[in-house]
Formats: sequence, C-alpha cells, structure tokens
Amino acid sequence: MFFVFGPSGQMYRGGPENLARITSVRRVNRPQALRTRGTDEAPPFALDALLPGGAPAAPGVHSTGGAPTRTQEAVAAYAQTGQPVVAARQPLSRVRDVMTPHPFTVRPETIVNHAWQQLAEHQVSQAPVVDALGRVVGLLVRADMAPLDLLPEPGHIQAAIALARRPVSAVMVSPVPAVAPDTDLRRLTAVLLETGLPGLPVTDETGVPVGFVSRTDILRAVASDPPLDLWS
Repeated sequence: MFFVFGPSGQMYRGGPENLARITSVRRVNRPQALRTRGTDEAPPFALDALLPGGAPAAPGVHSTGGAPTRTQEAVAAYAQTGQPVVAARQPLSRVRDVMTPHPFTVRPETIVNHAWQQLAEHQVSQAPVVDALGRVVGLLVRADMAPLDLLPEPGHIQAAIALARRPVSAVMVSPVPAVAPDTDLRRLTAVLLETGLPGLPVTDETGVPVGFVSRTDILRAVASDPPLDLWS
C-alpha cells in the first residue's frame, strides 16, 4: 500500500501504478542509508564438536562411535539447557524487514541551516518532514537544500545567507509518496526507481511515520542479510 501526503493531508491511497499521476518529484543524486545494520553473531558451538548423541565432549567422556551411553545422554541433555534457541531466518520480503524504525524527522518551519546541522548530527541524508500533529507533509533531501543552480556567484554573501535562512517548507519534496510497512519490497523498489527518490517515509494510514526505508537499506539487505525474497 502506498500513500501521498502533502500540507493538506492525504492525497492518495492505493497501489504504485497511479503515483505518477498524483505527484511529480524532483530527482536527487545522493541516496544514502539512514542506519548501519548489525551483523549476526556466530553460533556458540561448531557442528563438528558434537558427539553422535548431539552433545559436546565433556572432560572424561570419550566417544566410541557407537550408540550414546547413558552418561553421554545426560551430558547432552545438560548441554542443551545452556544453548540459546536460534530462530530460523525468514526471507526478507516486506518493507518492515529492512526499514529504519522511529526515523529522525524535521518540522517545515525549521530553518534550512539548522536542518542541515541536524541531519549531520544524526548522520542521515534525508528525513521526513512532519506537521504539528506528527503527520508527514514532505521529505527533506540534503541534495535539495543547496542545489548547484541556486548557489550564488562568488562574493554574493548576502544571497548565500538568504538561502540558508529559508524554511524547510521551501525546499522539501511535497507532496511526497509514502509506503505502508507490509508493502512488498519489489513494489517499493519500482517506485524508488521511477521517482528517483533516495527513500520513502514508512507511515500508517494517517500519515504518522513509523520508519524510513532507503535504497541503501535494500542494498545492504541484499549484501549482508540474505535470504532476500523480492518475488514472493
């Protein structure tokens, strides 16, 4: 499920097919991830260290290669009580599987210079813009905050100051597409390619952000968190 939100509220709810008819967005060139996904820890026991009965060898206990003895069975039962249960890894197929939860957001009245500093402090390159009720009204992209065609000529200090004092509402992408957490990743990737956006806010149906998903989040999932199922 996709949405389109702007200052006036929700403008669209439905599939990705009609997004282009509702809004056109500016293309940006610097997609970056909002977070660094952690790597899984190695399992605590190696398979080749297990006895035929399934337990690691204990001091004074030797494997005979035959059926496990009662002592070996007791050791196996004791060892299993200390082993963590590792959940089977499920294919990543939905937006919620790769999104960044609880994303950093900015307000539309924030001055561009202050917003730039906030993005730098949070080490992000884009952020949803939300109104006083916490609903998405736009998307702030760092590449749009100082586009080359708006930079003043050398020596025009006052013009540069004026650009930095603009509100976020003057440079944000709005209206902006948003996506529901249970949306298929394949549909999301198609929208990112079509719009050129570095990522989309992940919201509920009222427009309140619950996450953010970027192109790099998807690439990182492909590289480090398989299995990734884009065709389910």
